[in-house]
Amino acid sequence: MRQEEQQEVRCGDESRVAVRRPVVVSASRRCDLPAFYADWFFGRLRAGYSACRNPFNGRWSRISYEATRFIVFWSKNPAPLLARLDELHGRGLDCYVQYTLNDYVREELEPGVPPLDRRMETFLRLADRLGPERVIWRADPLMISDRLGVEELLERTARIGDRLHGATERLVFSFADIAPYRKVRRRLDGTGGGWREWQPEEMARWAAGLAELNGRWGFRLETCAEAADLSAWDVEHGRCVDEALMARLAHDDQPLMEALGLAVERDEPSLFGAEPVADDRPVWSGDGVRVRRVRRRAAAGQRPGCGCAASVDVGAYDTCPHGCVYCYANTSAERVEANRLRHAGRPDDETLTGEVPDCGPK
Repeated sequence: MRQEEQQEVRCGDESRVAVRRPVVVSASRRCDLPAFYADWFFGRLRAGYSACRNPFNGRWSRISYEATRFIVFWSKNPAPLLARLDELHGRGLDCYVQYTLNDYVREELEPGVPPLDRRMETFLRLADRLGPERVIWRADPLMISDRLGVEELLERTARIGDRLHGATERLVFSFADIAPYRKVRRRLDGTGGGWREWQPEEMARWAAGLAELNGRWGFRLETCAEAADLSAWDVEHGRCVDEALMARLAHDDQPLMEALGLAVERDEPSLFGAEPVADDRPVWSGDGVRVRRVRRRAAAGQRPGCGCAASVDVGAYDTCPHGCVYCYANTSAERVEANRLRHAGRPDDETLTGEVPDCGPK
C-alpha cells in the first residue's frame, strides 16, 4: 500500500471528486484543530470520512480514514486531546503532537491562546500521557523587532525550556517570514511593533545562545523549513511529519511502514517490505531493529526546505480563533468568525466550515 491511494468518483451532476485514503493524516497545519475542532475531528473519524477543499486550487476531495494509521497533531492548546487519547488508541491509531509554545504575552501577538502557565501545564500533562518523545516543542515562529531582540527571546525561551525539561526530547524553531505574506505584513505593521525579517548574524546569535542553553536540557534542536545552515551549533534541518520518528514509535505497524516506503529488519530473521533496499543507511535503529528506506515520497505543496514525509491535511484556512497576528492561514477575523458560526450551525458536517462540497451528498 502506498502512503496515499487516490481515485475519482462520479457525482450526480456528472462532476468528479477525488477520494483520498491517507495513511498519515496531518491535523492540522491550516488551523488549530485540536484546540477548537476536536469534537468535529473525532466525529469524522467515527464516520469514516470528511471533506476538504484544496486552499490553492479550490477543489474538493473526500478523505477516507479507512487506511489511516498515524496522525500528526499541531496545536497551541491541545488540552481537548487529553480526554480523547483512549478513543484514538482504541481505534488503533498512533500519534504525536507538534506543540507550539511561545511567550509573546507582552506583545499580544497570540491574543486567543490560554495563559502561558496553563499552556506549559498542558504540555506536561500531555507528555505524561503520551511520553516525551511524542510531544514536540515548537518555538515557532521566532519574531524579532527593535523592541524584542535575540537576547530577550533567549531569556523567554530559557524560562519555558527549564519548565519543559524532561517532558520533551525535541525543540523545533523557525524564523518568521513576513515579506512573502502581504496580509501578515499589514497586520504586524498595524501593531506598531517594528516587526521585521531576521538577519543572518541574528540567526547565528540565536543558534549560539540556544546551543548554550541546551547544555542543561539536552534537546534535539531542529529548524522547520529553514535554508540557514546552523549545524555549527548542532542544529539539524527537521522534518515535522517525520518518517524517522514514526519508524521509532510504530515500527511494528507493518501497513504504516510499507506506506512510508520503509523496510524493517530485526536481529532475528524477519523482514517485511519485500522490495530491495535502496538506501542502506538506517532511517532509525534501536533495540535490535533497523528501519531502512526503500522509497520516499516527500510532502507536496509545502515551503522550500520542508523535509516532511507525505501526509494529507484535513484542516481549513480561515477557521482558527486564536487570532495570532503573524498567522498566514487566516485572511481576516471576519472570515474566521463567519466560518466559526457556520460550523456551529452544522457541527457534525463532513466539512469543517459547514460548506457543502460541489459534489453534493456522499
